[in-house]
Amino acid sequence: MFICIRNPARDRKSRRAIGVRALATVIRMTTIAANLTANDIMTTEVVPAKADWPLDRLAEFLIENDFSGAPVVDDDGALVGVVSLVDLVRHDSLPETVPWTRTLADYFRHDEYKFNLENQYADEELAMLRVDGDTTVTVADIMNRDIYSVDPETPIQVVADMMAGGQIHRVLVTCAGEVVGVVTTLDLLQILRES
Repeated sequence: MFICIRNPARDRKSRRAIGVRALATVIRMTTIAANLTANDIMTTEVVPAKADWPLDRLAEFLIENDFSGAPVVDDDGALVGVVSLVDLVRHDSLPETVPWTRTLADYFRHDEYKFNLENQYADEELAMLRVDGDTTVTVADIMNRDIYSVDPETPIQVVADMMAGGQIHRVLVTCAGEVVGVVTTLDLLQILRES
C-alpha cells in the first residue's frame, strides 16, 4: 500500500502532521496490526538524557547514539520530559558569531544521518543549529514537558492515534512509572513493511 500526500502550500509542521495522521490511518486499516500491542513493537533499549546536561552534551549524546530524541530524567531518575533534535533546532537564542560556537553538523560522524537531517530541514534552520560549549542552557530548558506514554498492553492503533493527535514521532512505554520502551514512527512503518 502506498500513500502519497502532497500539498506544497502547507508549512513543514503541517506536512509532518499529515504524514503521521496518514500513518495512523494505515495502521488502523492493517489487519496484522489488529492484535499487536506496544509491547510487541517497542524498542526496549531506552537511554535517557539528563535534565542538567548542557546542550553540547545533549548534541553529542544524540549523535553518538544515532537518536533523534530521548526521554529526559532528573538526578533521581524520574521522567521529566522528552527532548529531540527538533528542540535543538527550535532553540535559537545562542549567538551566531561567538568564535567557540559550533554548528550541530560539526558533531556528525555519520554521513547518512547528516544527509537525512539536511533533507528534513531548510538550510536556514540548519544554520541556526548552534551549540555553545560554555552555555548555561540545559536540556531542561529546551525539553518538552508533555510526556506521551502508554502501558505495554496498549494496542498499536491507540499508539498511532496518539502520535497523530499529538503530532509526535515517539511514544514512551511505561510500567509503574518507569520507562520500559519506546515506540517510534519507524516501528509503525516496520509493521506496514511486514504486512
